[in-house]
Parts: sequence; structure tokens; C-alpha cells
Amino acid sequence: MTVTPSQASGVPDVEGPEVDCGPVGAGRAHAAEPQVSEPRAPKQGVAGAGAESAPPTRGFLAKAALGTAVFSVLGSLLGLIRDQSLARLFGAGRDTDAFLVAWTVPEFAATLLIEDGLAFALVPAFSVALARRTQGAPGDPVRALVAGTLPKLALAFAGVGALLIGGAPQLVEVLAPGLRDPGLAVGCTRLTATCVLTFGLAGYCSAALRAHRRFLAPAAIYVAYNAGIIAAMFALGGHWGVRSAAFGVAAGGALMVAVQAPSLLRQLRDRPKAREEGVAGTGERPLNVALMATVLLFALCRQSQVLIERFLASHLHSGAISHLNYAQKVAQIPMTMSMMLCTVTFPVVARALAEGDTERARSRVERDLSVAASVVLLGTAVVVACAPQLVHLLFQRGAFTAADTAATAGVMRVYALGLLGQTLVGVLVRSYFSAGRASWYPVGAMAAGIVVTSWIGALTVGRYGVTGIAAANAAGITATAVLLLAGTGPRSVPIRTRRVLVELSRPVRAAVAATAAGIFAAAQPADPLTGLAAGVTAVTVVFVLLGWALDAQGFAPALRSVATVTRRLAHAVFH
Repeated sequence: MTVTPSQASGVPDVEGPEVDCGPVGAGRAHAAEPQVSEPRAPKQGVAGAGAESAPPTRGFLAKAALGTAVFSVLGSLLGLIRDQSLARLFGAGRDTDAFLVAWTVPEFAATLLIEDGLAFALVPAFSVALARRTQGAPGDPVRALVAGTLPKLALAFAGVGALLIGGAPQLVEVLAPGLRDPGLAVGCTRLTATCVLTFGLAGYCSAALRAHRRFLAPAAIYVAYNAGIIAAMFALGGHWGVRSAAFGVAAGGALMVAVQAPSLLRQLRDRPKAREEGVAGTGERPLNVALMATVLLFALCRQSQVLIERFLASHLHSGAISHLNYAQKVAQIPMTMSMMLCTVTFPVVARALAEGDTERARSRVERDLSVAASVVLLGTAVVVACAPQLVHLLFQRGAFTAADTAATAGVMRVYALGLLGQTLVGVLVRSYFSAGRASWYPVGAMAAGIVVTSWIGALTVGRYGVTGIAAANAAGITATAVLLLAGTGPRSVPIRTRRVLVELSRPVRAAVAATAAGIFAAAQPADPLTGLAAGVTAVTVVFVLLGWALDAQGFAPALRSVATVTRRLAHAVFH
């Protein structure tokens, strides 16, 4: 699921109070940020709720995005180290294929319960509850929402996890019928299935905290998660083999909850009731069941692309699933960076719609599209131009051979062609669900993309192997992005589609030229590190020059965002 100080963030000036970014990371990481002094909004309804009732300021969004970016980049770096450790300790063969089939469970759980599905339902629900609280509703609508939803959802999460543990053999048979070692995959699946409960609780905490404008604790969850997996692999890998990584998934899920629970409890405890006659359940509004169904179905359809890949690759040579996994993890880093800003602004859009401010919501979504597209296209150009050098430097050691590097780099270049589509889907789907209403159009668009993925994958896997599977993935998600963009209007935040397409065409043209220059520059040196440096330099220079020449909207803030995150991350690491 991106990031700067105020002027670099691309956030429009909004009058309102400066709001604390939350209890986590409020010290050295933000010490150098400029302070914005603006009048405090009068408190209304509930003591202390005034800050939450006013629109967030430009400075607040910038600091929140910066904090989210730093933790997200750290989490992504640890994710790379996790994948490097998996490659170094266990290579790319039968064992890693078995684990990656089991990895399907946490991949689905993360999408359904943390990144997309549950958040799309809960953030608008909490936004409405917070708006009712500031309007002086009896009792505390936020506490009432928690009391009415959390126990039921936790019970559902636990039940689904238990079903997956009991049905692990059948699940593995469905996911990868051609797998050589199903027994190992079943054992790993039973360990990873515990994440359904922990990811569900972590996703609930994240949605509630983001609606409260507390972003740092949710941003830190993947730091804790990946640290748990890495520690488990090195501590237990000698005795348990690849099962140690599955155990790390279970431990990492528990750490996700642990890093957020104190912050959420503080938010709930520190908010007094508006009126004495209110009780915990007063004004309770249950979650919209239709909304929950549509967002979960959308997330399920989106993540089912992984099912299609694993199913098709399970019939190929040993290591095919692993090559797809390593390529996808690296290729998706630009998309992850591009979506950081949207993580912060989704609650802003939801709150604007809850308050009837459609124009503010539209302006925010259009700006997010421009900035996110510029970031992901720069990253895509780097990935396509420097894929062999990246894979060699990241993975080629231990059990990961030069042949694995060549296969993974080829797949990664094809995967990268779908990154713009991935990012557009991530931004646009938020505009469909931010109003807290059920919408079946995104589900239909995603289902159409899955049909495209399945059809192209089935036609190309026999001749092109894993490359055909990656091409099918890119084509399917791009088709979904086109459908979501075409369907905006009454179904979602009414963005100006033609204007958005014109703006997107500019960084696309810059990225195409930058990719060609990067491929040429990266291929000249024999040393992978020198080649990577040359390729990245060429891509950046050409992309920057053409972006400025074409006057791409969102281009300048996106570049400043990347530069700021890189500088702050380097400061955090080396100081």
C-alpha cells in the first residue's frame, strides 16, 4: 500500500489546527520539521475532540506522510532482507516452493485484513463515528463501534484460522496440485494460518488508529513482522529448515498487534463520554454488511492473481514459484512507495465525504493519482533497466545461483510493466469505498481483470513459462485499472477522468525514454554494482529532465518526496 515535508508533499493548503502525529516516533525523527502555528479549532461535543474535527493541515499531512514513509521503507528493507535470507538459507527449490504455497495464506490475509479489504470498511465507519462524537452524540460512538464490532470480528477471524489449520491438506492440493512435496507445504500452512487472527486484529487496530489520525504505529507493523520472520529463520532454520520461516510468520503476526494495541487503548481510554447519560452501546451503528461484502470480495479477487500464478507455476520446473516470488517482491517496491501517501490521505477523503465536502475529496484523489503515478513510473524505469544487476546484488549468494538470477530478472522486468496499473487500482478503489457505501463496480472490474489474467496465463504458460505468467498478471491488473478509471463518477469520488489521463501521459512518456537510457547505461559495466549505479543515474537524469520539460503535475512533489524519505532514512540508519 507515499511522503514529504509540507511543500514537497503535494498537499493543498487546508486551514485547521496542527495535530500531533501520535505517540510513536514523535522525537528525533521529526525534530527538524518546521512548526506550523495556526489557531486551534474550538472544542465541541467531546473534550479534546476539536483537533480531530477540523480538516488536517498541510503540515500535519506532510509529517504524517513522512513518518509513514520512513517506517514503510524500513519495513520494505526488512522485507528485502527477509527474502534475501530465505534465498540464502534455502535457495530456490522444492523447500522454498512448499513454503511459498503456505505463504499464500498471509498474503491473502494481509490484503483482506490489513491493506485493502477491512480498512475500506472500517476507516469510513470510524470516520462517521468520530464525526458523530464531535457533533455531541450521546455516549461515545467510537467506543460503541468497537464494542459492537471487535468481539464479533475476532471470533470470525479465529474461526477461519481454525478451518484453515484443519483443512491445510485440501488447501495445498487446491493451491498447487503439481507440488512435489505437499507434506512440507501442509506443515507450513498450519503455522501460517494462525495469522488470520493476528492480521485481523492488526488490521482493525490500523484502521481505527488511522481514522484517529495516528499513522506511525500502523506504519511500524511490517517492521515488527519482518523482524520476527528474519529472527525465526536464523534462530530455528538449522533445526526446522524452511518451517522456521512459517513459524516466523506466526510470531510476526503477534508482533503486529503488540506494536499497535497500546496506542489504540490510549485513544479509547483518553476520550471521555460526551454526556453522562450515554452508555457504551448508546448510538451503536453496526458495520454495513453489504459494504463489508463488497470490499472483501474485491480484495479477494485482487489477491487471487497470486492463486493463478501459483497454480500455473506448480506444473513447471522446481523453483518456478520461487522465481515468481522473488521477482514480484522486488518489482513491487516502487508500488509500495507510491502508495504511502494514499495510506495517510484515505481517512482524509473518507472524512471529507462524511462531512459532504466532495470538492475537497476530488482534489485530494486527483493529486494522489498524479504523485503516486510519478513515483511508481520512476521506480518502474529503474526496475526494468537494472533488473539483472538488482537481482544479482540482492539474492545471488549461498543457494541462489546465477541461473536463478537470470530467471528472476527476466520475470521481474515483465512484472514491472503492471506496476502503474497496480498503483492506479490502489488509489482509485479508495475513491469507490471512501464514502462508506457498498459498491459492486470495483468487484466487477477486478473480476474482469482476473479473467484476463487467467486467459492470458493459460495461453502463454506452456510456451513462455514464468514469463507468460508475469505478463498475464501485468495485463490483468492494467485492465482493472482502465475499468476503474472509466467508472468514476456517481459510483465514486467524481474525478475529472480526461484531465487525469492527460496528466498521466506525461510521466509515462518520461518513463519510457528513461528506461531505454537506463538499459543502455546499465549494460556497459561488467560489475553489477557499477552497472546498477550507471543505470539508476541515467534513468533519474532522463526522467527528471523530461518530467520538468513536459510539466508533469505531481512530478516535482513526487521527486522531493523520494529525496526526503531517502535523506531521512539515511539519517536514521547512519546516525
